Amino acid sequence: MAFVEIAFQLIVLAVAGLTLTGLAQRLDFPAPMLLIAAGITASFLPIVPEVHLSHDVVLLGLLPPLLYSAALTTSLVDFNANRGSILLLSIGLVIFTTAGVAVVVHLLLPGVSWPAAIAIGAVVAPPDAVAATSVARRIGLPRRIVTILEGESLLNDATALVSLRTAIAAMSTSVAFHEVGLDFLRASVGGLLVGLVAFFVVAKVRRKIDDSLLDTGVSLVTPFAAYLLAEEIEASGVIAVVVAGLLLGHKAPVLQNAQSRIAERMNWRTIAFVLENTVFLLIGLQARWIVQDVIDSDLSAGRVVLVCAAALVAVMALRMIWVFPVRSLLSMPRGNRGGHWTSTFVLGWAGMRGVVTLAAAFLIPEETAHRPILLLIAFTVVAGTLFIQGLSLPWVARRLKVPSPDPAEEALARATLLHQATEAGFAVVDADDEDPHGALDLIRARVDQRNFAVWEQLGDPDGDHETPSQAYGRIRLSMIEAERTKVLEVRSKGQVPHTVVQEVLTMLDIEESMIDVAAADGDRVRATRSEARATGDLCDDLAADVEEVEPQTPGECTGCLAEGTAWVHLRMCQDCGYVGCCDSSPRRHATEHFKDSGHRVMRSVEPGESWRWCFVHHVTG
Repeated sequence: MAFVEIAFQLIVLAVAGLTLTGLAQRLDFPAPMLLIAAGITASFLPIVPEVHLSHDVVLLGLLPPLLYSAALTTSLVDFNANRGSILLLSIGLVIFTTAGVAVVVHLLLPGVSWPAAIAIGAVVAPPDAVAATSVARRIGLPRRIVTILEGESLLNDATALVSLRTAIAAMSTSVAFHEVGLDFLRASVGGLLVGLVAFFVVAKVRRKIDDSLLDTGVSLVTPFAAYLLAEEIEASGVIAVVVAGLLLGHKAPVLQNAQSRIAERMNWRTIAFVLENTVFLLIGLQARWIVQDVIDSDLSAGRVVLVCAAALVAVMALRMIWVFPVRSLLSMPRGNRGGHWTSTFVLGWAGMRGVVTLAAAFLIPEETAHRPILLLIAFTVVAGTLFIQGLSLPWVARRLKVPSPDPAEEALARATLLHQATEAGFAVVDADDEDPHGALDLIRARVDQRNFAVWEQLGDPDGDHETPSQAYGRIRLSMIEAERTKVLEVRSKGQVPHTVVQEVLTMLDIEESMIDVAAADGDRVRATRSEARATGDLCDDLAADVEEVEPQTPGECTGCLAEGTAWVHLRMCQDCGYVGCCDSSPRRHATEHFKDSGHRVMRSVEPGESWRWCFVHHVTG
């Protein structure tokens, strides 16, 4: 009976988390804050059973999958480019915060030993990956800041847990300074080695399997196996999971087939989504019993409020005190070693704590003096940083005018990269190969349609004309709907095997989803009023100095005017001012002008765009 009750409570918890998350999305409100507020409120309702969050459940059941899911989607290239900043925050700042909070707690809470004070300092030191990055992505912080926050949150738990473990050991026996260093070295190096071993083992296994279900099973086991193996040898399970996830995510394109990558990506997105919602709701549900334990203690309410408020302020202030002096080492933004102070401030303000802080607090031994107060400190820091910093972070970013990632620039980079990939693909095709069925022409037509759809996301956002890709999507979606209706009609008669019906429906679903994703990306790009600029290295033709030329036919394609045809987007020759239509247009006059004249560079003359294109090197600049 108890098992049924527990299962029922878990289902209610998951349903409540999903419902509240859906409500938060409709209200455009941060889901973590709504979930915690709902949990706190529910914890004081008589009908809600008391929920005690076990540290084993969090550290063994929740932390490995959440870390692994985040690591899989984190760019190893960006992580490596920002490794100095990440290490300064995930190691240096955690130790700095641990020491600072320990001093505050030791001074304000009589009877608390230095090891206990250091323990609670280590507990509240690490920001939470889920809380920080979910808010950062939602409000559109610069990608560099998001990368640093992700990297910091992936590794800082390891520093904090090692510090906590050392502090707990010091409560019962003396610990020498060199022992602390050796413990940290063993935890970090051991975790790194276990992560590498996990990566090599899984990589070898994946090279021998093609079944996406088997691959998914391997993926689900990996974070738990890496974490437990590392903890078994007293190394850092956090580092082991993060290293394995970073490397496997980076190598996925060469280790897994397409079906396995899609399945893994969707599975971990779903798992992380459900766990994140549940975690924040669980945090709030701890409120009643933690507060009740403090009420039953012999400390005055004023003392309790003072030490909790002081710890919260210390956590927030210490992060600011750390990030500004080391801003030159954080090197934000790229190309400016000093870093702009607004980006530094936002990075310092995005220090929300999460479930690891609360779970780690439960590791403090039961016999520790004032343990209920220490738990309340952890809860106050989690809730306080989430509500104060989490809710105000969007306002702070807007007030400081911190630039968001530009969808137009991303669309231009996406189109350029896809064009370069296409050129590489056609380069391996032997022109002398026999092609009696016209397969190459069909491939070229399909590739062109794919590439043009990306290029067409650029252009005038206020234009009322329908691009070819938009027309294709509109017509094809109506066809797919009719095709699906017919398949379902045939299915109802039971004359076609179920597996065949499912295969056909899956094909239609994949095609529809691709059209939907492309349409959503296009709407997002066109909704911006920013100027699309190219990023990256310039070729010699784009880097060469040129004189400004006037367009021959401003706002109109020279070739289309002569032929009476229509255009989609317009480009202008950098050398002579010829205005031609892009390759999405029926006549492709810009490309034809390059072939006829040999003029290599064309410039976009669409409103809000200043990028140029080199026909020889296939790059933008």
